[in-house]
Amino acid sequence: MYDERLTVPRSWWLLPVAVGLTLALILIRVSGPAALIGLVVGVAAGAVAISSYGSARIRVVQGSLVAGQARIPVDALGAAHALSPSEAAAWRGPKADPRAFMLLRSYVPTALRIEVTDPADPTPYLYLSTRSPMKLAQALDEARRGARA
Repeated sequence: MYDERLTVPRSWWLLPVAVGLTLALILIRVSGPAALIGLVVGVAAGAVAISSYGSARIRVVQGSLVAGQARIPVDALGAAHALSPSEAAAWRGPKADPRAFMLLRSYVPTALRIEVTDPADPTPYLYLSTRSPMKLAQALDEARRGARA
């Protein structure tokens, strides 16, 4: 029904190159081959770190919301509120509840806040960074209607 990967911006892919070059410059005093190995290892390690950070997914499948490692049945969720960039910043900061589940990425300016209605769950709401908060809210509504039918 809904599938989004929170990939990092393209400009972030310059960071592994910077890490590799820095490591190569440090190791150039040892030897040329050591600097080359440092360059390769630095770029590879940086690329793995960037890729894993940008691999977070938000999906609505089979009557569940899957956000990162969390899987929540849609019937345990209440109202969804799309947040503008300024509202999202407020809910990441001063309005944030430490008990809330937050899948946030600083490079995604908009978010969706979803109330948790399960009385056994101490989590008051889910905060999900998403580039399409309205589409995600619609997918959750459709999944709820499908679960009831």
